Amino acid sequence: MEVTRLSSVVETVTDLVTPILQDHGFYLYDLEFVKEGKSWYLRVYIDKDGGITIEDCAIVSDELSEALDNVEPDPIPQAYFLEVSSPGAERPLKKEEDYQRAIDHYIHVSLYQQINGQKVYEGTLTQLSEKEITLDYLDKTRHRQVSIDRNKIAQARLAIKF
Repeated sequence: MEVTRLSSVVETVTDLVTPILQDHGFYLYDLEFVKEGKSWYLRVYIDKDGGITIEDCAIVSDELSEALDNVEPDPIPQAYFLEVSSPGAERPLKKEEDYQRAIDHYIHVSLYQQINGQKVYEGTLTQLSEKEITLDYLDKTRHRQVSIDRNKIAQARLAIKF
């Protein structure tokens, strides 16, 4: 399937699922339409303050499935599996909104190049600007802060603090 067709599916499903999510006080975290082996998967990751339950996922799955069945022409003519789920406890931070929601939360950051001899930091995201983030992290038993240029971040995700 060509890339423009894939983006068309993602756009159409995003347009269909957004009002469903808004009606329930949820938001769209991510959406993907991918082929794995011989099967296609439409994955919709949803969230809300306080977290998503299995029942929340079932409600959205039922309502989205019905909405997709009523669209003409069918935006997804081939067989596919619909999966609606939470993005998980250690979800990646992809969009600006993800970073905004992560303020005051514990995150894991991998860097393209070292800062102060480290390529990985885990700590609380305390500040966020267009150009950098600031983490409060433990260096042995001492709290320290590090400012990280956002274009040096290879990957960032929420983390579970042990």
